[in-house]
Amino acid sequence: MYQFDRAEYEKRMEWYTDARFGMFIHWGLYAIPARGEWVRSQEEIPKEEYMKYFYEFNPIDYDPKKWAQAAKDAGMKYVVLTAKHHDGFCLFDSQYTDFKSTNTKCGRDLVAEYVEAVRGAGLKVGLYFSLIDWYHDDFPHYGDRNHPMRNHPEYSNENRNFDRYLTYMHNQVREICTNYGKIDLLWFDFSYDELRGEAWKGTELINMVRSLQPDVIIDNRLEVSGEGYGSLASGNPAPYHGDFVSPEQMIPPNGIQDVNGKDIAWEACVTMNNNWGYHATDRYFKPASMLIKKLVECVSKGGNLLLNVGPDAKGNIPEESLERLAVIGKWMKKNGDSIYGCGKAGIEKPDFGRVTAKGKKLYFHMYENTIGPVPLPQLKKEDIASIRWLATGAEIPISTSWVHSDYPDIVFADLGPDPVLPDEIDTVLEVTLK
Repeated sequence: MYQFDRAEYEKRMEWYTDARFGMFIHWGLYAIPARGEWVRSQEEIPKEEYMKYFYEFNPIDYDPKKWAQAAKDAGMKYVVLTAKHHDGFCLFDSQYTDFKSTNTKCGRDLVAEYVEAVRGAGLKVGLYFSLIDWYHDDFPHYGDRNHPMRNHPEYSNENRNFDRYLTYMHNQVREICTNYGKIDLLWFDFSYDELRGEAWKGTELINMVRSLQPDVIIDNRLEVSGEGYGSLASGNPAPYHGDFVSPEQMIPPNGIQDVNGKDIAWEACVTMNNNWGYHATDRYFKPASMLIKKLVECVSKGGNLLLNVGPDAKGNIPEESLERLAVIGKWMKKNGDSIYGCGKAGIEKPDFGRVTAKGKKLYFHMYENTIGPVPLPQLKKEDIASIRWLATGAEIPISTSWVHSDYPDIVFADLGPDPVLPDEIDTVLEVTLK
């Protein structure tokens, strides 16, 4: 009978809840049609037709050191790459398939190079692995909710052996956990309909993974998809429970709690535009200022942000993404202390922004200035050791102005006469408590 070990769990989660910010990289053959990573499913492309991208694939600009450096410069602490997405194409040299990067014109194990580059940059190494495989003959085709051939009765499931597929899938996970040194994060994707938990032989899979990578952190998608919490939140974790909840393309309104009201680890995975994989005509990029504020929002609610880039067919991260990462990095250089190792402050969200906390430090994130001195809710004057601009360390005095004399129970900070905040995106006040 599986017994959840809380101490062991919290120990392996330490680096992850401290990091708060990571890079997701969706990349594969789908960068060539450049209509997103679900293109084969959405357009119901037969395998034979999709193979032209396999024969063409040759990312001549692929340099994972550049990717790792972009992540590091942005203030990210970990990176997760799609070793295999739903189309079944492997960026690693799997001995169980011919559908892999080493058999393309490229002729390289792209995961091996990625792992080396990310580790070399001092970042934590994550790999994404799809439980679903639209290439494998034994994965359900006709009638499956997602398979490209779901509406084509000529691709019946007769003679398809799902156990044979599971053996294949488990073997590939074993390769990932064996051939690339220490893997810090394993990101499975995803469960749906009847394909959940033990349908994947989840207990067996996780026992194998943990025997090979005892400290690896695993998401919750052996049980759920981007919606649903999984059994970690139920108070009765299954052997294949995830270590964190993985909401997709949204930030939970109040963080995420288990059935007993206890906060649990979560990570919002978010795209910069509207697609995970490279999409040539998707120019709907979120502004850097918005992405910074969304990172702060995640941390203030006790979560991480995994922000995606989708490199193009040649292996380049889009210019729009790099520009945003540079702005985020500039802000993080001065304000990272209000992100790393931080979480909920237990203070009501102020009108001007948000609050994150770490130990005796409270970080007031100001998105706009107040009229008059800044109220610091729920704090008493005698509890405050100091108030500083986080970016410069300069002192901010407690206000003694008459304008707030009607509110003797609230502490106000005196930011001086300039109504314009020093950082137009997010100016951070560091309050140290006694």
